[in-house]
Amino acid sequence: MIEHLLLGAFAVGVLYTGYRLFIGWLRTRSYEIVSETPNRRRPSMRKIIALTITTAALASFTTVYAQTAPAAAPPNDAQIAQIVLTADSVDVDYGNLAVKKTKNAEVKAFAETMIRDHTAVNGKATALATKLGMTPEASDTSKSLKSDGEKEMAKLKAMHGAAFDKAYIDNEVAYHESVIGALNTVLLPNAKNADLKALLESGKPIFESHLEHAKTLQKSLNK
Repeated sequence: MIEHLLLGAFAVGVLYTGYRLFIGWLRTRSYEIVSETPNRRRPSMRKIIALTITTAALASFTTVYAQTAPAAAPPNDAQIAQIVLTADSVDVDYGNLAVKKTKNAEVKAFAETMIRDHTAVNGKATALATKLGMTPEASDTSKSLKSDGEKEMAKLKAMHGAAFDKAYIDNEVAYHESVIGALNTVLLPNAKNADLKALLESGKPIFESHLEHAKTLQKSLNK
């Protein structure tokens, strides 16, 4: 906090200097206009200095603050549990929509697999939370997953036929890649409870198999 205040004070001081130079330029500008001929007008050095200092101050302060600002806190176990529940629920919703809309037997079978597997993982996550006396806690990540899922559902609901099948499978590829990435870089490294970590590790091969299945379907639909 002290470092941020010092940086802020420095930036304000530099900006104030630039401001005073700029005001000085405004006061002398009328004299310069009178003294310059129409064919030999040149930019004011005061203006150049003021604008340069002000721009440099803003750029420096933004860069330094970005480098020193604290990173977002890693999720705790309760937040990880909610992220898992939300991620699975979002994909179950995608699957339920696909089962209703698709006429493609392979796409329907894939969607049914998503419903079955992600529902099972959610059941295990809920049971574990109950066993641990843990109340899943919402976080920016889980809220973002839910919000993005609702937006994607709205897009998919407006589509039909082959266009829907392709959009659904393309989204499943991207979604599972994102979930696996989050597992590897955020959820597993930050899970403290051994049972929760074991649940995440057991779910990872399932998500990876889903991704490979989705990629296979994606190739067939793009032919």
